[in-house]
Amino acid sequence: MAKKRRPQTKATGPQVANGEIPVVGAREPCPCGSGRRYKACHGREAAHAVTELVQRPFEGLPGECDWVALRELVPAATVELTLAEGLPEGVPSVTLATVLPMAWPALRRDNGAVLLGLQNDMPSGDISRDLADTLRRALTAEPGSPVSAERAPGDGPRLQDLLDPKGTFSPTLHEGFEFWLEDAANATGEVAASLERANAAAIPTVRLTGVEAAYWCETPEKNHLRWVMSHPEEKLLDALARLHAAGASSLGENTRLVGSFRAHGLTVPVWDLPRGMSAEDTEKPAVDLAERLAEALASDAPLTPEQRRARGGLTNRQVTLS
Repeated sequence: MAKKRRPQTKATGPQVANGEIPVVGAREPCPCGSGRRYKACHGREAAHAVTELVQRPFEGLPGECDWVALRELVPAATVELTLAEGLPEGVPSVTLATVLPMAWPALRRDNGAVLLGLQNDMPSGDISRDLADTLRRALTAEPGSPVSAERAPGDGPRLQDLLDPKGTFSPTLHEGFEFWLEDAANATGEVAASLERANAAAIPTVRLTGVEAAYWCETPEKNHLRWVMSHPEEKLLDALARLHAAGASSLGENTRLVGSFRAHGLTVPVWDLPRGMSAEDTEKPAVDLAERLAEALASDAPLTPEQRRARGGLTNRQVTLS
């Protein structure tokens, strides 16, 4: 038996010849007049615009490298944020936190202060827009309540629109997550147990003071330095290859450059350190390496065969996180 042909649906909604296509329900006829449902026509383009990955979501913000580090590397840290239009009435402060209890996107404390979580899963491909939407909703949330996750509108503001471009970005690293609570010392019951579990899982991490966005961390077998750099990736890999081929890419005895990873459009070289090498011990070697790296970055000479082999090794050990 031959299948019945489905009758063609005629457009019944408003037709738009030029200009923006209005947003309508997913199952409604598309206002463009195509006769298709919105979700199969211009709604598909709108969804794609929302989910398309923004490669460098923190570009243009003060401290872009540290934003990336707090998103991907640091267990427990906070940063006071400065809003472009100042703090609204009833909001004494806005603080970025690596993570919040129960993985809440944001929290408004009883006193009106806002905490914004950075390490949550984001519903779209633009972390900056998602965080800005959460922040806006947190500023008007009832004191003493968390803020739920929601999909941000595709044309909504980004962090670059809400934060003061001249503001500072100075992370404070914490040994644990006591910053979750206004009175952590007197926490009891499940709250205290949850805090204890979170603290036990946190890897000790220290931000170096002599160079930008370099983070020392301690693991059971060895220590590491993970250094977020804003140099163009190809230029940076060339420079690291020059140093590596010359035996100048380490941070001292028993240390070695083991590779790098990409995170939010930036490159993060990683060094293995001996178990006994502390963050303080790493400070001067990191400053010295930064000077050697600056010289290597300034070179435009073609890579030698040995340098190309070193670069290939670095590239082969590169991982993309975002």
